[in-house]
Amino acid sequence: MKSYQVHIYTDGAAKGNPGNGGYGVVMELVGTNYKKEFYEGFRLTTNNRMELLAVIVGLEKLKNHNMTVLVISDSKYVVDAVEKKWVFGWEKKNFTGKKNPDLWIRFLKVYRKHQVDFKWIKGHNNHPQNERCDELAVYASGLPNLSVDEFYESMDNGQLTIDNNQYFLSFYQNPNYQLSIVNYQLIITFAPLI
Repeated sequence: MKSYQVHIYTDGAAKGNPGNGGYGVVMELVGTNYKKEFYEGFRLTTNNRMELLAVIVGLEKLKNHNMTVLVISDSKYVVDAVEKKWVFGWEKKNFTGKKNPDLWIRFLKVYRKHQVDFKWIKGHNNHPQNERCDELAVYASGLPNLSVDEFYESMDNGQLTIDNNQYFLSFYQNPNYQLSIVNYQLIITFAPLI
């Protein structure tokens, strides 16, 4: 059985899906009493975006590289995408036709800094850390002054147009910035406001 340095428990929530959403993360340093919790809420997002963002935030909070990490999630969307290696095929096709490319690109960047395995658990099944993550996610989604999920809110009904030659993502509702993918890194260029 593989030994892990860190366990990261995650959950996401969205009221209305899309609607107000949030994520919750519980991180535990294996073999110690060290535990950290993180959460954030957004005014308009989806459950899957929050599930994935929770994993990303958990991995980004790790201070050292090349850690052995077990991510425990109740999201089949996230766990299957990684464990069944779907996300790597999506990456090869520049995420054409896939939802949440901004988050998957961000995920892959931090994922590759560590040795990460995933474990799916059934949600709302009295698993203490999963229940705590759910509490954090729901709490975060109800906070005042929620953050803006700019990528999601800038999409036209959740659809992206990808120019495979230049890897540009076009936003129909917000012409003030352009997002491009160069060598699998997201670059946002803001137009001057007149």
